[in-house]
Amino acid sequence: MAGDISGKLTDSDSAGRTGTIGLLKTLNRDELLEVLSQGFCQHCEALLEERIHQLLNKRGSESTVTSDITLISNPVTGKQLARTPLPPPPAANSDILLNDGLGGSGSTSSDNGLSEEQKEHIRFSQVVRKKDFVHMEKINGKSMNVLKGLELHTKVFNAEEQKKIIECVYNLQRMGQKGQLRERTYSEPRKWMRGKGRVTIQFGCCYNYAVDKIGNPPGILREEEVDPLPPLFKQMIKRMVRWHVLPTMCVPNSCIVNIYNEGDCIPPHIDHHDFLRPFCTMSFLTQCNILFGSSLKIVSPGEFSGPVSIPLPVGSVLILNGNGADIAKHCVPAVPGKGISITFRRMDESKLPYNFLPDPELSRIKPFIVSPSSAPQGHHQKPVINSSFVKAIVQQNQHRNDQAIKDKSDQEATKTTKNDSFLCGNDDFPPLSKASKGASRR
Repeated sequence: MAGDISGKLTDSDSAGRTGTIGLLKTLNRDELLEVLSQGFCQHCEALLEERIHQLLNKRGSESTVTSDITLISNPVTGKQLARTPLPPPPAANSDILLNDGLGGSGSTSSDNGLSEEQKEHIRFSQVVRKKDFVHMEKINGKSMNVLKGLELHTKVFNAEEQKKIIECVYNLQRMGQKGQLRERTYSEPRKWMRGKGRVTIQFGCCYNYAVDKIGNPPGILREEEVDPLPPLFKQMIKRMVRWHVLPTMCVPNSCIVNIYNEGDCIPPHIDHHDFLRPFCTMSFLTQCNILFGSSLKIVSPGEFSGPVSIPLPVGSVLILNGNGADIAKHCVPAVPGKGISITFRRMDESKLPYNFLPDPELSRIKPFIVSPSSAPQGHHQKPVINSSFVKAIVQQNQHRNDQAIKDKSDQEATKTTKNDSFLCGNDDFPPLSKASKGASRR
């Protein structure tokens, strides 16, 4: 499908057969809706949605151009007056930036004169949330959902904002290479074997992964100093707390950036309890998988196996809490290409570095007030779309997904007793998969 709609479409090919457009022209409205509402992968659906938005925006701009001045009669004098028409209603799309977010002035061609509150309302309503991860294991003789507490959020940062975040990380890497960051902030070890030697940048605290040369145990090194959180990272934290991705009682005050080259990895571990729960991690540049399970095996350098593999879409935010943070271990197998991950965590008050000073910017974050129209429905929230045609497609998708979820719920008890992993149907997220050596590489 992706190959067909990304290339040129013709009414007929060289063999004289009817092409895609020709076939579409033979369908009525209901048949078109059926064709466009099922069987697409997440990438094709995203591409289709993007093209629909482009057409809607184009239609609105053309309407504005052709009628930019309207003559009306003054009811008193009878003279004609020029009137500038109101802008067309905006189509919900992910190009809307916020002044209080990551987009600077927030002025884009798609803003259509919206207020900041209106833009934030639209962007907030587009966030998709998954909270129903399940994988049952026996822990100390008791059956337990070891993924309880995991949440996956997408569309928190749009493409333009992701670009700014990536540029910021690469700028920080250049500063580290030039010695412009504190010594314990930046680390770029020599790559002495596959999977070892990823670049790390720490802010807020210096975290020791293992017993070091002078005998310091794993955990926060309270006597060491690193650089404070960069301004852009604080904006990211504000966005996540304001949009109910992270709770106000656990606002992060530290973070670690990992910069991966192909083949780099993070071995199995449970995050140290010098950091409170929940914490979050997000990925950029390349989609990667994260493995979960109470027992994860090292297959070879950079390769691991475990019962559950969760794909992390680019720009997604994964929240780790409860069993998902404390019972299940997690790891990132060798990544298929260059990537970046950013993990935000809040330090335990008793483990704060001795010279640590709280940031006043992160102490006054007020969560976005959820109105009935923007409140997430169930575990996910679909975009607000001002088009009856697109709404019909979305409604058909939703009906199909609701039916699939209902069918799965009837078999849920059987699946969990067999320790199967599942993720309730949602087109915005790929399903959980059984992890293996082969599955860890794309």
